[in-house]
Amino acid sequence: MSPTPLCIRAYTTTSALGRGCGAAIAALREMRSGLSPCGLPGIDLDTWIGRVWGLEDIRLDRELAEYDCRNHRLAALALDQDGFREAVGAARDRWGPSRTAVVMGTSTSGLEHTEACYRLHFAQGAQGLGADLRYPTTHTNFALAAFCRRSLGLRGPAVTVSTACSSGAKAIASARRLILAGLCDAVVTGGVDSLCATTINGFKSLELLSPQRAAPWGLGRSGISIGEGAGFLLLERDPPRGDQLALLGCGESSDAHHISAPHPEGDGAVLAMTAALAAAGLAPRAIDYINLHGTGTLANDRSEDRAVTRVFGDSVPASSTKGATGHALGAAGAIEAALCLACIEGGLLPGTVGTDTPDPALSVPVLTQTRPAEARRMLSNSFGFGGSNCALILGWP
Repeated sequence: MSPTPLCIRAYTTTSALGRGCGAAIAALREMRSGLSPCGLPGIDLDTWIGRVWGLEDIRLDRELAEYDCRNHRLAALALDQDGFREAVGAARDRWGPSRTAVVMGTSTSGLEHTEACYRLHFAQGAQGLGADLRYPTTHTNFALAAFCRRSLGLRGPAVTVSTACSSGAKAIASARRLILAGLCDAVVTGGVDSLCATTINGFKSLELLSPQRAAPWGLGRSGISIGEGAGFLLLERDPPRGDQLALLGCGESSDAHHISAPHPEGDGAVLAMTAALAAAGLAPRAIDYINLHGTGTLANDRSEDRAVTRVFGDSVPASSTKGATGHALGAAGAIEAALCLACIEGGLLPGTVGTDTPDPALSVPVLTQTRPAEARRMLSNSFGFGGSNCALILGWP
């Protein structure tokens, strides 16, 4: 099958670095972290998080009230950045609402709302979980896609992908397949995940949380900093012009090595990266920068390091942005895709915030400082529990 790049008509991201791509790029230029000590109500843990401030003050439109929860407030906030909602409106008018699809990624969706209902139940001793438990429109994974479709006035296919930390990237790959299969002409795709007690305590139980800010690829790194955020791309079937950014290729694999630990040699990651290169019709030397999954745990960074060097050797500049944003789980792949696009347009390669001294046992040449550079093509890795792997290639056609 010949390479088929898809036009990226618009993109945006909101995370602990701020609202919109401009805030994110400014922070990355200055090597500024968005992480802060965990201060969420009811969570007493010595760790750092990537929090999006002000979500408690967001109010959804009345017709969307049944969807109200932290995750959908975050989605609404992000949809209103970088002219994204307006671009979707133009696509809807051009292709028709029934030919514009929605494909989203998330891991916990609106679980934080269900947690609040349980806390109220136990505090008041009430029967049941109260009238405010709106499970279908908050807690379920599909609620995110349904909210975005309704908020944007779309009627095309709607899907939510939930494959742990690869969800956001896999949603983008699924969106590409929908267009190539002729099922739609445009897709709003990406991912949203928000902080909740279940996520943070769950990673604590796995002994993966770092008591310091995450230091991906760093010497003495001690684990993950959990974050929240949203990233969205608008894909259209038009062949991109030379001055339009594009989704050049996607690669996916499932090595099923372990329920939570990565394959020690990165076998599944190698498959995903090589499949992405093949889909884009590119050789490894055509990639100018690699956005590492780079969580900051010993096992994940080591596994990815081995995988990347097997495909690219040790000459391609690389970094992880999770030391700046935190690991936004099901949204991470979409956030990082948007960051790659913003870095290409902004003419920079981001440094690995939080990492002063790279681990000498790792081979990939991680950037410890942001530097100006003209990069045409970037590869972004996202790897999830259970060996669910995805690589995206983005850039100029």
